[in-house]
Amino acid sequence: MKKRLAIIITHPIQYFSPVFKTLAQHCELHVFYTWGSAAEGQKFDQDFQKEIAWDIPLLEGYSYTFLNNVAKDPGSHQFLGIQNPDIIDKINTFSPHAILVYGWAYKSHLKVLRHYKGKIPVWFRGDSTLLNDMSLWKKTLRKIFLRQIYKNIDKAFYVGTASKAYFLEYGLKESQLVFAPHAVDNNRFAEDKSYQATSLRKELGILEDAILILFAGKFEPRKNPQLLLDAFIEANNKDVHLLLVGNGPLENQLKTAVNDLMLKNNTIGERIHFLDFQNQSEMPVCYQASDLFCLPSQSETWGLAVNEAMAAGKAIIVSNQVGCAADLIKNTENGYIFKDKAQLTLQLKQITSNKNMLPNMGGASRKIIKEWSFETQVTSFMNELERLPHA
Repeated sequence: MKKRLAIIITHPIQYFSPVFKTLAQHCELHVFYTWGSAAEGQKFDQDFQKEIAWDIPLLEGYSYTFLNNVAKDPGSHQFLGIQNPDIIDKINTFSPHAILVYGWAYKSHLKVLRHYKGKIPVWFRGDSTLLNDMSLWKKTLRKIFLRQIYKNIDKAFYVGTASKAYFLEYGLKESQLVFAPHAVDNNRFAEDKSYQATSLRKELGILEDAILILFAGKFEPRKNPQLLLDAFIEANNKDVHLLLVGNGPLENQLKTAVNDLMLKNNTIGERIHFLDFQNQSEMPVCYQASDLFCLPSQSETWGLAVNEAMAAGKAIIVSNQVGCAADLIKNTENGYIFKDKAQLTLQLKQITSNKNMLPNMGGASRKIIKEWSFETQVTSFMNELERLPHA
């Protein structure tokens, strides 16, 4: 008889649903979506500042329930945004051998962690890191608080090196930690889209032998696209273009900066391009049209766009505040890690001065990312589940 695993998560997410679908082939799985039915389909994204509905299936191949959420302001943006009065009863009816909770910072999720402590194995999945600087008193208070939270957890599945360091800092033992890598659908991003990629470059007016640098994400301070734009302008390498894909609160600021360049007859402005938010089925084309992907975030727990770009075979530049940097970026092998604008500017000059470097780095990226897969993640979950007694 297959073991039963309950998963507690706020809403369907494009990076997790394929994992659930695969898990359901190996165990009796039920996913409890705590945001409620309002999380299904299109919803307004505060960061992108537009309605978003993912164009790949997120609810196929596994059993799930949208729980009743009675929060006055429902959503994953605040602790009180997730309140499910019947969550314990629903879980008990399923009678799982283990519970896997994604994130603790919601009222119902924390309730589950505390309720099932010592009753059945409580597992946790999160990708927080220690990369962000904070004052000593904040660190001390945070440590006291989080050690109390994580006392409720039997196992934590960490996504990478920075994530593991975080869990160890907040009281979990090495024996409680299991590696389950952050992953994307590597095959989908590696699938040949060269025809569409060539068409996109032509639409943007980018010649075949020109180099294209890509940023894809939310135009928000945390993602820091302004830093990349400034460094690109300072590097000023001829025959190098920059494509910024996304939307968000910094959109007008970024476009105004480029328009100002155009008004000054600065030809750099002609090599900077914008595209609105591109859905999941469209993103492989954007990656494959580019030569280099840059994620300049000033705070990023992981950065799954880096996984996507690597699966597409691209060279990578990331800031040292990006969680995946320690695991996925091998300096000079598949890209670079930078600490400030001066270093990013220098790296952009170096990496774009020799176009022949980029395919080799892209090939290295593709090799590195192979082990960071949905299959590896599922194996980690299943190994732990199979170790549990049936009773």
